[in-house]
Amino acid sequence: MSILIIIIAFLLLFFGILGAFLPVIPGPTLSFFGVLLISYLTDFTHITFDNLIYLAVIALLITFLDYWLQILSVKIFGGGKHSLIGVIVGLLFGLFIFPPFGVFLGPFFGAYLGALYETDFNFLSSLKIAFGAIVGFISGIIMKISYSIYAFWIALSYLMPSRFDSVI
Repeated sequence: MSILIIIIAFLLLFFGILGAFLPVIPGPTLSFFGVLLISYLTDFTHITFDNLIYLAVIALLITFLDYWLQILSVKIFGGGKHSLIGVIVGLLFGLFIFPPFGVFLGPFFGAYLGALYETDFNFLSSLKIAFGAIVGFISGIIMKISYSIYAFWIALSYLMPSRFDSVI
């Protein structure tokens, strides 16, 4: 039974890493559940409850920040209400109409079109605001991939503690 649980846990960890790039898949959440499965349903590990609480809080924080980072970065780069609406509409269109590239291009073009309306068709200013959507998207990917790889590393280190003791 432990082998089956480990296989399911590593599938969750794999999809967690994949979810770092695809916003439809909740990467940090899946990674956390992979570590949780290994920690409490197998005999191989010794992950403390405190460590699981820390991992859960970080996963929730990253998930929340990922959804808001594009919007916040557009605001930081000078976007207003129409740019923010453009990001949200662009993300929704991008997710469903042009996957997988639409996740990246949708918010960019949405922010650009919204910024064009706000800035009375100032193309350079609108491009700067749309660049903010890209910065937010890439920042979210970096956070999610870092967490997911760390969770994978934790799972490996607790399954094979003698191999990872000197590195942890």
